Amino acid sequence: MRSLLLAGSAFFPALLFVSKLLLHRTLGCSQSDALIAATRLVSSLQSIMASAAGLVIVASCSDLVHDRHWLAEAYVFFATPYFVYDVGAMFLCHRHKLKVKGQQGAGPGSVRSDVIGFLRKEALLVLHHIFMVVFCFPASVFWRGGKGDFFQGVLLLPELSTPFLCLGKVLIQFGRQDSRLHKVNGVVMILTFFCCRVLLFPYVYYAYSRFSALPLLSVLLGAPWQCNVGAALLWPLQLHWFFLLCRAALRSVSSGGRRADEQKRPHSD
Repeated sequence: MRSLLLAGSAFFPALLFVSKLLLHRTLGCSQSDALIAATRLVSSLQSIMASAAGLVIVASCSDLVHDRHWLAEAYVFFATPYFVYDVGAMFLCHRHKLKVKGQQGAGPGSVRSDVIGFLRKEALLVLHHIFMVVFCFPASVFWRGGKGDFFQGVLLLPELSTPFLCLGKVLIQFGRQDSRLHKVNGVVMILTFFCCRVLLFPYVYYAYSRFSALPLLSVLLGAPWQCNVGAALLWPLQLHWFFLLCRAALRSVSSGGRRADEQKRPHSD
């Protein structure tokens, strides 16, 4: 399994480098745009792999507790370095944005101020990534004692919403926020986020309640502490981000309506 950790540690940074180079050379993007778009491309690819692994695991486990699938641990070892990589990639994007705006200083002190600014701006996301490495990794491969591969697969499925999140950001990045593709993608993004992230944790408890023929309250009280702690910390984050997505969507619709009214309004010379 150590080889999978090493493979993941090399794969994601290498993919970022190659993607950035190709975007810069083939599409003529600036270095900054190429880096940001490549970061989102890598995130999308990781999420597609994670979702595919999750679907395979879920489809292979009829016994929710005792059935095993090799991907349940193998993919966790491979993908855990991604969360470390992603924090670094997000910081590089943050510095490039500052550079484009002319807000990036020079000297060692500027790096420190950029780090502080980045941590303030992306505090929740950075804490989420740290939690995935510090808590979810040992919980997935050690603490569960080889049981619950089905649930391990289910917990990979939230990544299914990430490609739509990334596509939406890329369309905005290149000025395509008024396109039909952006609107359709926004609807799909909200639906997948709600189904795969907001409903995920209630579904996990409901599925085990049906499997074990126990009341839902008994499942909540008798679940391993790792499960309850993980759900208590991760689910509110998903609810918060879902609220932000819906608010952004409403703003987009209202601003689009105002732009349409302004275009229809007659202009006086």
